[in-house]
Amino acid sequence: MSVGVTTSAPLPPASDTSAFSLVDYVVFVLLLVLSLAIGLYHACRGWGQHTTGQLLMADRKMSCLPVALSLLATFQSAVAILGVPSEIYRFGTQYWFLGCCYFLGLLIPAHIFIPTFYRLHLTSAYEYLELRFNKTVRVCGTVTFIFQMVIYMGVVLYAPSLALNAVTGFDLWLSVLTLGIVCAIYTALGGLKAVIWTDVFQTLVMFLGQLAVIIVGSAKVGGLGHVWDLASQHGRISGIELDPDPFVRHTFWTLAFGGVFMMLSLYGVNQAQVQRYLSSRTEKAAVLSCYAVFPCQQVVLCMGCLIGLVMFAYYQEHPMSIQQSQAAPDQFVLYFVMDLLKDLPGLPGLFVACLFSGSLSTISSAFNSLATVTMEDLIRPWFPEFSEVRATMLSRILAFGYGLLCLGMAYVSSQMGPVLQAAISIFGMVGGPLLGLFCLGMFFPCANPPGAIVGLLAGLVMAFWIGIGSLVSNMRSSLAPAPWNESSNLTTVTMTTLLPPTTLSRPAGLQRLYSLSYLWYSAHNSTTVIVVGLIVSLLTGGMRGRTLNPRTIYPVLPRLLALLPVSCQKRLRCKSYSQDLPEDTAVFPEKMSNGILKDSGDREATPVAEEGPAHQESSPAILQETSL
Repeated sequence: MSVGVTTSAPLPPASDTSAFSLVDYVVFVLLLVLSLAIGLYHACRGWGQHTTGQLLMADRKMSCLPVALSLLATFQSAVAILGVPSEIYRFGTQYWFLGCCYFLGLLIPAHIFIPTFYRLHLTSAYEYLELRFNKTVRVCGTVTFIFQMVIYMGVVLYAPSLALNAVTGFDLWLSVLTLGIVCAIYTALGGLKAVIWTDVFQTLVMFLGQLAVIIVGSAKVGGLGHVWDLASQHGRISGIELDPDPFVRHTFWTLAFGGVFMMLSLYGVNQAQVQRYLSSRTEKAAVLSCYAVFPCQQVVLCMGCLIGLVMFAYYQEHPMSIQQSQAAPDQFVLYFVMDLLKDLPGLPGLFVACLFSGSLSTISSAFNSLATVTMEDLIRPWFPEFSEVRATMLSRILAFGYGLLCLGMAYVSSQMGPVLQAAISIFGMVGGPLLGLFCLGMFFPCANPPGAIVGLLAGLVMAFWIGIGSLVSNMRSSLAPAPWNESSNLTTVTMTTLLPPTTLSRPAGLQRLYSLSYLWYSAHNSTTVIVVGLIVSLLTGGMRGRTLNPRTIYPVLPRLLALLPVSCQKRLRCKSYSQDLPEDTAVFPEKMSNGILKDSGDREATPVAEEGPAHQESSPAILQETSL
């Protein structure tokens, strides 16, 4: 979701900060107290009997609805709550067409990524990379993810606090420290189950906060019909822009199809989301939770757009103050809320609680996922003798340690100045290459470990080249500087510049490349990983002489051929590593054990996968790949 992020010095607080009353503070404190209480409740239940499976994976017993709401909360950060209305206010409703990408962006994970990960009984998404390639590729993916999240999590805590301080006078470091410590405590003590259930509570708070703004705002300007009429008269209701140019910031094709890759990098392979799928009690529940996110996302997107339109209509009839007219885009919504709700005690506090619910849900997901990948990918493989008690304690220490690191990164963010823009953008730069790495392994049986490593490095180089080049190019531009626009995965974070509707000249050469729409970044960078990875794999002999676990492959070509008439299938059918297996077991041979076909269905993950990568590498299901 788009958001203008400013790193300039904050404006003095609005003169009417008395609108933030005692009742508002009470509402805000209640959010923190209840979030902490949920975490402590799950921590105290069975204290002393917790295992790493309970702490990191909620004992794999979560039902569909809480997982779905937790997925939504992780996606809906404070950055998005501030950014989407600002985007609509400034540029109109074109951004709403991003909702068109949600269908494919969730359908593909539900039917490809989730079944593959779930049936392998993973804890960390990067375990897949070891099963498909080797331990080196797994470590590369893990380190890339940790770098991505550590840079980002301090910023996602600091930026909303800075905006809140600028508008309301709310103490900056008090809010940063309070949120960071509360979040670290309930994440470390309660584990993933506490994170998921606090996400459910925080999602409800986010809905209520945004709904209050829409209801009160539309009532003050004469109803939603009048809001729509005013927006139409001033050109804020956008039609479908069918320009296929990928260098145009927002078009239908960019939003509907470029956004699919952005969604896949979040809901397909991001550890924070994958961990929630894998905590479901059955594979069917995991898939249903992914489906359930779709209507919720549409509602959230529509609410953000409505707030933007209500804000536009409101300021057509109520002139902005000087402070508001000089505010950065990420402060527009807060100024509007304080102005709109100043006579209704409790509602400003509800919206601030809504805003920080977004921050808490995103940051707690980061803490928990970082603790998980550190424990499962970097510690357990090298220290397998750890007892369960020591591993559980270390997992808690890691989660709390990442919480303290988040506070440190928030302080670093405050000192970074213009470099903060690049730090926020790193999240979006890294998502595409990681998506490409997983797709390379899952869809191309000939890809090998050298190809995966070189492809990932090439994708990261390309991502940073275009991302940093775009940043530097715009900083050097002779045009007036424009705030950066971030799209927050964990929310959806990608990088762009909120350029004016027209520019003085059309860029050429590298400047043209740097003007690529931010929604195509994930597609461009993931494609780079796949193309380079395949070339290197072919040059180094593919999988010849290496073992290939067929459970890590999704057979795209056979599935596409299955859509053709039977006569065409017989003509096009060719010998492959999966030809001799029944259709289902060719895709997921966990249905076979020592040559015996097992029944499948809605079940817990198979015991054969529970023994970890070492066992699976010696499993009879692993076939020797003798040709490309």
